[in-house]
This record gives sequence, structure tokens and C-alpha cells, in this order.
Amino acid sequence: MRNQIEFEVYGNYALFTDPLTKIGGEKFSYQIPTYQALKGIVESIYWKPTIIWYIDEVRVMNPIQTESKGIRPIEYNGGNTLAYYTYLKDVRYQVRAHFEFNPHREDLVHDRNEHKHHNISKRALQAGGRRDIFLGTRECQGYVEPCVFGEGAGFYDQTPEIDFGIMVHGINYPDETGRQERETRLWRAKMEYGIIRFIRPEDCTLIRKTGEGTIKPFDTSNIQPVDAMYQELFADGGA
Repeated sequence: MRNQIEFEVYGNYALFTDPLTKIGGEKFSYQIPTYQALKGIVESIYWKPTIIWYIDEVRVMNPIQTESKGIRPIEYNGGNTLAYYTYLKDVRYQVRAHFEFNPHREDLVHDRNEHKHHNISKRALQAGGRRDIFLGTRECQGYVEPCVFGEGAGFYDQTPEIDFGIMVHGINYPDETGRQERETRLWRAKMEYGIIRFIRPEDCTLIRKTGEGTIKPFDTSNIQPVDAMYQELFADGGA
């Protein structure tokens, strides 16, 4: 597929929070990463408002295992309270993603250079990302590196199917939909032979409105043009 990158992301812990478990301060991780969590990881590798990243599929490499920890989060009104967070432990995933130009950002038409965005994203991936990588939450540090999707042995390679039921797919933001509202998408997640193939955001039929929003304006005064960024990174003419 055009404009595609493949990478491995891993870490000691991950917390892809099931929103149903937030009541009372408790948090319990989904068994697998959500589309939105993986999209956030890709955007930490490289992102500009000119493009939208789409997660095509994720391969679960390590066995799904959890660990609970007693946490003392700071309350909004001050002080601490005791809560138990259940994390995924020793996670490793292979991810395949691609970008498309954002059709709702006509103000950034001048920044649409497919070749340069793709090469910058691959260079950023080799460097471990342009921003810190988090596996769901900030306390779960992650790391990324290029890989060939499908290489190596995965724990669930011989498992025909695991159905994870209805879970959060992601969030629709005004910048990517053109609508002045935020929406949460749900879908039925299924893993086949270790691979979860995500449907596109617009194909999700279970959608709930969760708030209002506005489109943030961008121009040459608050983003670096892709031409200038490419010149900085590839001053030697390399790809």
C-alpha cells in the first residue's frame, strides 16, 4: 500500500484503558491495543495536520498477560486516594499503517507532498519517533523500531480466532471529520492467527457523540512546511 510504514512497538507495561473501568478511579486495560492508541503511537513517530494516519493491522507477538498495581493518583481536589490499575505486561506488537492527505484541510494544500512526508516518516521511525512513545498512558513508556510485518514467531500465530467483543475503536475529531463535534467509535474486535485487521473509522457503525469541538487553524506561521523539514533531514540528498 502507498505511504505505508511497518514497525514494532514494545514495552514493559501498557494500559489501553477500558472506559467502563474508570468509575471509582480503577482502571483495567483492554486485552489488545485500540485503534486510537496505535494511531497515537504513529503520530508520535511523525504527524502533521496535512495527513491522517490509518492503522491497517496489528500483530500480537507476546502472550496477553496482566499485572495489577496499587496506585495513589492525585485527586482533583487535592490529596491522594488508593486505586488499583491492571496493566498489560511485557507487550510487543507489529503494526502496519499508512497515511492519506486530510481532505478537510484545504488550507494546507501547499503542504501535500506525498514523497517527502513518507520519507520523513520512515526517517523518524528509524530514530525511534519524533516524540516520546506511550503505550496507552504516560506511565507506560514504549519504544518503536522498523520491522517487516509478519516476520518472526508470534504467540498466537496458530490460534484461528479470538473474539474480544465490543470495544472502543477511536475518536472522531473535527480536524479529521469536518464536523464541529467529537464522537467515540465502537466496533467488534477479532483476532485471527495473531492479527487484528482494523476497519476504517468511517466504516464504524456504532458511534456516540461525546462533545463539541472546533478545527484548529494551521498555516506557515505555526507549522513547518514539509519542504523545509525535508531539506533539514535530507540535506545530503539521501532518501
